[in-house]
Amino acid sequence: MTVHLLPGAEPFLSPGRGERARTGVLVVHGLTSTPQTVRPIFADLAALGYAVSAPLLPGHGTSVADLARTRYDDWFGAVEAAAADLRSGVDRLVAVGLSLGGALVAELAARHPEQVYGLVLVNPAFTATDPRLKVLPLLKYVVPSLAGLGNDIRKPGGDAEIAYDRLPLKAFASFVSHWPHLQDLLADVHQPVLLLRSAHDKVVPRRSAEVFFERVGSADVREVVLPNSGHVATLDYDAAELLRHTREFVARLSGETTDTVERG
Repeated sequence: MTVHLLPGAEPFLSPGRGERARTGVLVVHGLTSTPQTVRPIFADLAALGYAVSAPLLPGHGTSVADLARTRYDDWFGAVEAAAADLRSGVDRLVAVGLSLGGALVAELAARHPEQVYGLVLVNPAFTATDPRLKVLPLLKYVVPSLAGLGNDIRKPGGDAEIAYDRLPLKAFASFVSHWPHLQDLLADVHQPVLLLRSAHDKVVPRRSAEVFFERVGSADVREVVLPNSGHVATLDYDAAELLRHTREFVARLSGETTDTVERG
């Protein structure tokens, strides 16, 4: 069967070049979205020479109906496979995730500590405070989908997020129901973490970051607040700051100096 991808939704893979190719960076997008949302990150790191993989999660980048047939386990399985493929050709792997992608790579770090050297989490979703979530277990059988989550971007006139305009509730519910288990797994995350949080996020509440800090097992965690961005910080006002902090973090784990990575 031929799968028709939305224009711009393609996955990305670069083998890297030179010494930096010994470091792999896995970059994972969010729910209803595509690698296009995290393109600024993977394009920047690939241009610097790192080996980079940005997979397209199952059910994404094609149609809402495709997403409705997938669940959290499908998405995590795809992340595990992409990480194993990338890790086989590098000395160390840094995992980066936005929103759902942040949750997925955090679980990857907890379950496969031998694979992951460090995490960059951009507005990761570990919980939510919307009271409507209490009825989600029943609502998913009555209402197939709700309005989508995409394009929480404050910057006008920039790139729009390629994302579905509907959120399939059974697929979403599989993620929400996994949150308690995921929160327990955070105690097994001992790698260095850079958490980038948008001050104006309308999708993931601040409480999600608080839960992460309360549960994470790592003693090497740094939070950076992005003061002018919405949820899709990679396409918003603070994108340059986000990229700078990410570059510096990857360089640090690769044994480079900040001066070296800024020179490219």
